[in-house]
Amino acid sequence: MGCMIEYERWLSSPLMDEQNKRELQSIKGDNAEIEARFNSMLEFGTAGLRGILGAGLSRMNIFTVRQATQGLASLICSQGKEAMKRGVAIAYDSRHMSKEFASESARVLAAAGIRSFVFDELRPTPELSFTVRELKCIAGINVTASHNPKEYNGYKVYWEDGAQLSPDHADIVLKEIRDNDIFNDIHTMPLDKAEKEGFITYIGKEIDEKFIANVLAQSIYGDEVKKVGDSFKIIYTPFHGAGYRIVPEVLHRLGFNNLICVPEQMVIDGDFPTVVSPNPEDKDGFKIAIEMAKKEDVDLIIGTDPDSDRTGIIVRDSAGEYISLTGNQVGVLLTDYIISARIEKGMMPKDAAVITSIVSTHMTAEICRRNNVAIYEVLTGFKFIGEKMKEFEDTGSNTFIFAFEESYGYLAGTYARDKDAVIASMLIAEMAVFYKQRGMTLYDAICALYKKYGYFAERTVSIKITGNDAQIRMKNLMANLRENSPRSVADVDVIAARDYLKGERVNLKTGEKTSTNLPSSNVLYYELADKNIIVVRPSGTEPKVKLYLLIKGADADDAKNILDKYENAFRGLLK
Repeated sequence: MGCMIEYERWLSSPLMDEQNKRELQSIKGDNAEIEARFNSMLEFGTAGLRGILGAGLSRMNIFTVRQATQGLASLICSQGKEAMKRGVAIAYDSRHMSKEFASESARVLAAAGIRSFVFDELRPTPELSFTVRELKCIAGINVTASHNPKEYNGYKVYWEDGAQLSPDHADIVLKEIRDNDIFNDIHTMPLDKAEKEGFITYIGKEIDEKFIANVLAQSIYGDEVKKVGDSFKIIYTPFHGAGYRIVPEVLHRLGFNNLICVPEQMVIDGDFPTVVSPNPEDKDGFKIAIEMAKKEDVDLIIGTDPDSDRTGIIVRDSAGEYISLTGNQVGVLLTDYIISARIEKGMMPKDAAVITSIVSTHMTAEICRRNNVAIYEVLTGFKFIGEKMKEFEDTGSNTFIFAFEESYGYLAGTYARDKDAVIASMLIAEMAVFYKQRGMTLYDAICALYKKYGYFAERTVSIKITGNDAQIRMKNLMANLRENSPRSVADVDVIAARDYLKGERVNLKTGEKTSTNLPSSNVLYYELADKNIIVVRPSGTEPKVKLYLLIKGADADDAKNILDKYENAFRGLLK
C-alpha cells in the first residue's frame, strides 16, 4: 500500500522534527487517517497551496511548504541571474505556523541563491502585492488561508506584476514539485547564515508608509470626510488578523476620528477565539460588533478577514435591525458611488472602465451602461482582473477605476493586483459619508439603486462533495454536465451554453459556436430565455461545486421565488 510506505518514510526520516513525528506516531494503526494524509499531494495551482495544518503529503507543514518553494526557486532560476537578484517579497498573516512557513520559504530561496524581502510581522495580502511591484521583485509569497477556519493555512505565489501566478507559471512550479522528492531534493540555508550573507532583508514600516500613501491617493470624498470625521461613527473589526493596524491608520488619516475598534478582535490570534470562522461573509462573526453598535448608535460596521483582502459590512435597515450586505451589493454600491462621486468632483476619465467576474452580479453592467462606463468580465480569481488591468496599461485602451468579485473582494487604483480590504474599508467609509450628506444610510442607498436600476439578485450555492474520492467525483460531475447539457431549467429554455474549458459558446437553437475570448477554465455558463444566468464551477480550494444564480426580478419577493426555483431545479441536475 503506497500510503503506508510513504507514511513510514516520513516517520523514519532524519529530517522529521519532533512535533511532526509525534503527530505521525499518534495516527499509527489508523489506516483511514494515514490514507487521507498520504494518498495524494496538496494540489498546487494559480491559487497556490491551501490545506489543513498537519503532517503528511496532503497537509500544510514545513515540508510541503519547502517543496513548493523549491519549485518556485527553479522557476525563478530559469529566468536568469537578474531575476534571482530581484528577489522575492514574503508576507504572512496571523494563522498558526504562518511566520514559520515564511521563514522556511526564505531559507529555501537563499539556498538557491535568491534574495528575500521578509516582512517583520503580519501584513495584509494587498500590501504584499504592492511590495512586489514597489521593490521590483520577480515574485512574492504570502502565507495565508484567507478566511478559512483556524485548522487551515495556505501559500500564495505572486509574479512580478503583483498578480497571482499565471496558469503557465503555476504548471512549471507544479511539475518541479512533482519531480522533486520532498526530503532528498529540497535544500535550505540556515537562517542566521542567510541573514548574514544578505539573502534575507527584513522590511517594515517604510513599506507601510508607501502602501498607505497609495491607498489614500484613491480617496474621492476625503475633503467631505474631514468635515464630519469627528462625529461620524464607524465600528471596525479585523477578526484577529492583519488589518488590525493598517486599516484603522488609513481611516484615521482620512479623517475618521470617531472610529471604534472591537477590542476582543484586535488581538492577533490564529485560533480566532471570538468567531466560529473568521469570514466577513458570515454575520455571526459580527455578534460582538453588533452589540457595540447598538450601544454606540452606529449605522456601519466594517470587518476584514485574517489576511485583509476581503471586506464585509453590517448596516442598519429601515426597521433598525442590523443586517449584512452581500459582496455583490457592496460591489454595486461602490461602483455607483465611485462613478457618481468622480463625476461630481470632475475626476471621471473619459475612458473609465470597471472589471468584474463572470459570476458577479449583472447589475454592475446596467450601472456602467447608463453612465457610459466600459465594463469587462473576466474569469473568477483576481489574477484575471490583474491581467485585464495590465492590458489597459500596455495598450492605453482604458483607465481602470474599480474592480470587484462577488466573494467580497474589491480594488481601486493600480498600486496592487489583488483584492484589498484596506482600500475597500476606506471607500466604504467615505461612501457612507457621501450618503449621510444626502440624508441616507447605506441601506437606503442600496434600496435606491434597486429602484433606479432594477431588482437584481444573486445566490451562491455550495454543494459539498465528501469522501477521499471527492476530486474524482467533482470531475465526473462536471464531465456529465458537459456531455448532457441541460436544454431547459425549471421549464425555462436554455438558449446558449458557454464552456470556458473549451473556450466556446454554443447557441442551442442554431448550433452556432463562437469564442468566449477568455482563458480556459473549468466553468459552465447557461443563458436562459428569461435573461437569467446559471453558472457552475468546482471550487479551487475546497471539495465542493459552486452554483451561481444571477437573476433579475420585479421586487425582492419575486427575486427570491426565481432564485428558489432555479436552485431547486439545478440541484436535481447535479445528483
